[in-house]
Amino acid sequence: MRTATSKIGSALGVAALVVSAGVASSQATAGAEPAPHKVVYTLTSVGDADFDLYYLTTQPVDKAAYNADAYAYLKKEQVTLGAGQPWVFETTLADPQWAILTVSSTTHGGRAAPNPHCEIAVDGQVAVQQDAPYNLQCQLGQW
Repeated sequence: MRTATSKIGSALGVAALVVSAGVASSQATAGAEPAPHKVVYTLTSVGDADFDLYYLTTQPVDKAAYNADAYAYLKKEQVTLGAGQPWVFETTLADPQWAILTVSSTTHGGRAAPNPHCEIAVDGQVAVQQDAPYNLQCQLGQW
């Protein structure tokens, strides 16, 4: 009888160790920061043109923080692109779903449409792309 009791006690002790190790492991994993993702914004144009760009450079904590001060996270830039000359910006985001690039052509009448093309790539894979005659927006899920 003593042998059976000692085997049951040992089995319960081992089970308790396994459960506590699993809890410690899951807590460590849950508290770990997610690996940052490489996010690359790219804009090209068929024709020479000037553009106003807005794009997210750093990730806000949440939508409320973004709404409170959007320009703490966005950058506004004016660029001139020649045909086939890309504009590229690279950043890292914990959640790439925050990525957004808004493009507005400042091309004036009498000139052909510049036909811009935007892309957002995440970790080397194109996640979204768009083409339009003048203005366009590439964005992922948070918007």
